[in-house]
Amino acid sequence: MLSSVLIANRGEIAVRVMKTAKRLGLRTIAVYSEADAGAMHVRMADEAYCIGPAAARESYLVIEKIIAVAKQAKAEAIHPGYGFLSERAEFAEACAEAGIVFVGPPASAIRAMGLKDGAKALMQKAGVPVVPGYHGANQEPKFLKEKAYEIGYPVLIKAVAGGGGKGMKRVDKAVDFDEALASAQREAQGAFGDPRVLIEKYVLSPRHIEIQVFGDSHGNVVHLFERDCSLQRRHQKVIEEAPAPGMPAAMREAMGRAAVEAAKAVGYVGAGTVEFIADGSQGLQPDRFWFMEMNTRLQVEHPVTESITGQDLVEWQLRVASGERLPLLQENLSIEGHAVEARLYAEDPEKGFLPSTGKLHALEFGSAEGVRIDTGVEEGAEVSPYYDPMIAKIIAHGATRDEALDRLGAALAATVVAGPRTNVRFLKALTEAQGFREGDFDTGFIDRNVEALGAVPQPMDARAAAVGVLRLIQGDLKRLNQTGIDFRESPWEPAHADGFLLSNDPWKRKLAVVVDSETQNAVVTWSQSGPAVVFGTGAPVTPAAPTLYGFGPLFDFIYAGDKVSYPCDSKLVSAGDRVFVIRNGRQTEVRAFDPLDVDLDHLDGGGSVKAPMHGKVVQVFVEAGQQVAKGDRIAVIEAMKMEHTLVAPSDGTVTMVAVLAGEQVAEGAPVASIEAAEAQAA
Repeated sequence: MLSSVLIANRGEIAVRVMKTAKRLGLRTIAVYSEADAGAMHVRMADEAYCIGPAAARESYLVIEKIIAVAKQAKAEAIHPGYGFLSERAEFAEACAEAGIVFVGPPASAIRAMGLKDGAKALMQKAGVPVVPGYHGANQEPKFLKEKAYEIGYPVLIKAVAGGGGKGMKRVDKAVDFDEALASAQREAQGAFGDPRVLIEKYVLSPRHIEIQVFGDSHGNVVHLFERDCSLQRRHQKVIEEAPAPGMPAAMREAMGRAAVEAAKAVGYVGAGTVEFIADGSQGLQPDRFWFMEMNTRLQVEHPVTESITGQDLVEWQLRVASGERLPLLQENLSIEGHAVEARLYAEDPEKGFLPSTGKLHALEFGSAEGVRIDTGVEEGAEVSPYYDPMIAKIIAHGATRDEALDRLGAALAATVVAGPRTNVRFLKALTEAQGFREGDFDTGFIDRNVEALGAVPQPMDARAAAVGVLRLIQGDLKRLNQTGIDFRESPWEPAHADGFLLSNDPWKRKLAVVVDSETQNAVVTWSQSGPAVVFGTGAPVTPAAPTLYGFGPLFDFIYAGDKVSYPCDSKLVSAGDRVFVIRNGRQTEVRAFDPLDVDLDHLDGGGSVKAPMHGKVVQVFVEAGQQVAKGDRIAVIEAMKMEHTLVAPSDGTVTMVAVLAGEQVAEGAPVASIEAAEAQAA
């Protein structure tokens, strides 16, 4: 067995590898960027070394720096994790040249299968069915557009390197091809250092099914069955499961055999995944699947395979890298039960799944039978704009698919994240969605059901906002009570009200608050049954309700000389001058209104285009004085490895452009201003 391993990665996967390495007695070595100095994986490692600035291209993607640290730390092996350098043949070669074991396949296998175009050509030669498309070397935009026309729309533009949905665009019409191609190439260059793409036919009603393969240096290759990764958004996996629902035994055998033969064809060693697209329009059938690509690394979703097989795939990796034979052969492997994994992301489904950054003021996971949590962050950590926004993977295993989904749903309901927005409520809705539950789904399921899943703008949660308002008042009362003021007469004694308590009526208080960035006028009243809150001209809202999460948080107030407690149905997190209220998996942020905190950009009634998240300006399409129509592109911002296009909110004239391509911008920073056509006419 190896004696030491450097993990050339960060976050959840670095922590995951370290856990197994430590169990096996290996000395663990971490690398980190300046942004990750306080990260969990850094503290967990036996040794840790800084390798550069926050940007991955200056730290985690610099082969020379990682090799230098490995030599300095006398690391016997390097585990690349997934993403970053995990599928770079030159990294595997650099390890070999330095006399360091690369925990992964040989460089030749990475080159043969790591690039999608080469892998497809190899599979075609081997007689494995592949999706129709163009996988050649000509990258001229005009030529690629012609190929897309020949293939027939809709088509997929896909980066030849990497994965994770980056550098992948679906195109339904020829008029959209040029823009989609340019965007895919930029994403591919930024994420993988390689802008090349391929074009392939988009299969209607597609199911994304992959086979986990494993090889050793003694010529043995096995598969550990399939995973269904069809629940996707923007070609990024959201929920994965194993085994695939509705998978016939004959199809499992055929796909497994094809995957093993593919691995043997390139002398594969270590963990890999052979990905197929299947036509699910008439149910899964043995003759209706096609090879897409091979990922020459461990996959994000590997825990579901571990759950149904009872195997530790990282241990397998380390043993194979040590020169050992595979722990089990094919006849010794079997499936037990069903497993489902959900990716908990810092993103806002109600705002087009925009990445969300900031401090994790609270992070709690429920513990239950059959539930596993893989994470690389903890309460108090920062979700950075520099890396993938995944907070955790929540994995549930059960005897049946329904039991696994029930356990996953319960675990999501018990999950609390305060600070960045998350997709936890969206994930919970997916576990309950009828079509998914019945096994009637494909890769377009989320797009078709986005509104039913709640991933659209939602009205203010008045009950949660009311809880936040009362917590603010409660905090203010506690502060005043520390001065020796006696509040026996009423909850808010008018004689001692400060600027936050504005009215002279002892039974009613008016105050201005900001709820999720929108200013609200709230009126709080108190009666024998407790407090109630009215927002604007709405109906009274009382927070009192049965608990839904089991936390049972209580409000305590002094009323008529007695302490009064009442339950609320939310989880509350106070953070400085604001309160985060988590109700039904949705976060509501409440803070006292500050009259000096005014958004001057909106006072003129014009259109202010702002950065929706921290990121880098990739392109700017307009200049001052230019006429634009509603929906025209203003700029493209790259954040967390994905591009986001900002568009004009209305017809009008660009009056100001505040950014240049290449600049970093903060969330909420002005990008451009547009004077609406209506304002010009007036």
